[in-house]
Amino acid sequence: MSVEPEEMGRSSEELAALLKAVRKRSGLSGVRVAARCNMSQSKVSRLESGRVRASLVDVEQIFRACEAPAELLAQAMALARLAATEWQGARGLRRKGLDKKQLELAGLEKTSTEFRFFLLSMITGLLSTPEYIRASLAHIPGDHSRTVAKKLDRQQVLYDRSKRFTFLLTEQAILWPLVRSDALAVQIDHLASLTHLTNVRLGVIPLDSQVGPAPLNTFTVYDERIATVEISTGVMVFRDPRDVASHLQEFATYEERAQFGQSARGMLQDLADRLRNSPE
Repeated sequence: MSVEPEEMGRSSEELAALLKAVRKRSGLSGVRVAARCNMSQSKVSRLESGRVRASLVDVEQIFRACEAPAELLAQAMALARLAATEWQGARGLRRKGLDKKQLELAGLEKTSTEFRFFLLSMITGLLSTPEYIRASLAHIPGDHSRTVAKKLDRQQVLYDRSKRFTFLLTEQAILWPLVRSDALAVQIDHLASLTHLTNVRLGVIPLDSQVGPAPLNTFTVYDERIATVEISTGVMVFRDPRDVASHLQEFATYEERAQFGQSARGMLQDLADRLRNSPE
């Protein structure tokens, strides 16, 4: 299904209106539908008003309780999947302030336990040195001191032993010349030091690794409930379980090809030495 970004906001409203219309057409009260679906009447009311986003399970239960036509159920399921997908445009994020995005990410990190990062083209903020973070923001006009500070504050989550992190970095991501060679070597040393944290698995995917289909995007999966995908013009947020599962499967494919532990540290040391010995 081809979708414009602005349609994503409307899909929740359309789905809520469709749920209400289907129930009314069935002649059932909210109480009767709730009883048939084994949910509270207040939940049915919140779903119909759009105050709560309907899951695929919610939609299927309500439509079957109302004996709605199969084609209408298919339409509602498509809307539910779209409603579970959020678009965060880069221009909008910049208007609100990039430091606000850091607060959102900190909230996700606080409420999640297991994190999987696939880093295709550059190093993520949680793993970055201050110089690398500043360089990553240099192309965006404005004062980013607050954003840099919040990114550095977020790094404390790596030392929370109740959380587990797996970072997969391509060799390309590690070597992307965002900073001078000497600064990049320091950044790579920092990556190597983080491999010693017991709750952090940091894997390096060599350029000559055979990984099958070429990866297209950087993405992150929080537990098994949310996947975020970064592209040059913004971020897609997926909450549909099928979309999250698809990213977990893709991640597992890359994880099989990555070098971890001492092998990863050896690769990182070689890359850092190469940078230190190369002319600027």
